[in-house]
Amino acid sequence: MAYVTSADGIQIYYKDWGPKDAQPIVFHHGWPLSSDDWDAQMLFFLANGYRVVAHDRRGHGRSEQAVGNHDMDHYAADASAVAEHLDLKNAVHIGHSTGGGEVARYVAKFGEPQGRVAKAVLVAAIPPLMLKTEANPGGTPIEVFDSFRSALAANRAAFFRDVAAGPFYGFNRDHETTIPAVIDNWWRQGMMGSAQAHYDGIKAFSETDQTEDLKAISVPTLVLQGDDDQIVPYTDAALLQVKLLQNGTLKIYEGYPHGMLTTHADVINPDLLAFVRA
Repeated sequence: MAYVTSADGIQIYYKDWGPKDAQPIVFHHGWPLSSDDWDAQMLFFLANGYRVVAHDRRGHGRSEQAVGNHDMDHYAADASAVAEHLDLKNAVHIGHSTGGGEVARYVAKFGEPQGRVAKAVLVAAIPPLMLKTEANPGGTPIEVFDSFRSALAANRAAFFRDVAAGPFYGFNRDHETTIPAVIDNWWRQGMMGSAQAHYDGIKAFSETDQTEDLKAISVPTLVLQGDDDQIVPYTDAALLQVKLLQNGTLKIYEGYPHGMLTTHADVINPDLLAFVRA
């Protein structure tokens, strides 16, 4: 198992598959999952000749269960530690949900200044800000995130099962067919991580204003989201992201859920590949 040490001494697990001289595609997972959530995309891009890299966020998956520092700045710094350790250049960074926030902060603060990034992709991503405020009236009320914290603290295993079986993949919708193995895999990934990291991570993904990160990104950036995303409303995410980005392209998928990378990989993977090759 491969690890890199973060700037503050945390062991970050990563995967690095494929030819080392091929263009790197770097994947950033969502809350509360791990790099395993990218299996369908990593195998797809590997088969198409790319080098594929993904890490487990601190406190998630196989990375060290650090206490504290579960915030977007440390998430981005950890991603940079992996990129610098592997000396990744001309990379395409793809982030889902919280991982999209991580990509935005990484590209703005580290990737572009270091000249390591060619393109970026935000999939059902959290920026610019999930929380409802006076300046962000379309956001989600703080009470919703407080309920997440309460449910996690009361019974994390049950909470994670309910999220995966319901709104994350849209399995509570008539047009989606429930896939028990997908629910089991989501739950497995979540339960591998630290409850404390997941608890603190709710504040990180809901209250971090990333407006300036998006404005700072100049590389071509693809924004993808489903219009039936019950976790991150697309009207307060994708539609705002593409307005703030300097070089953004938007695609909205009708009826697709938050976890569309898994449920609709057959459609989204070719779209990702087309963007990378363009």
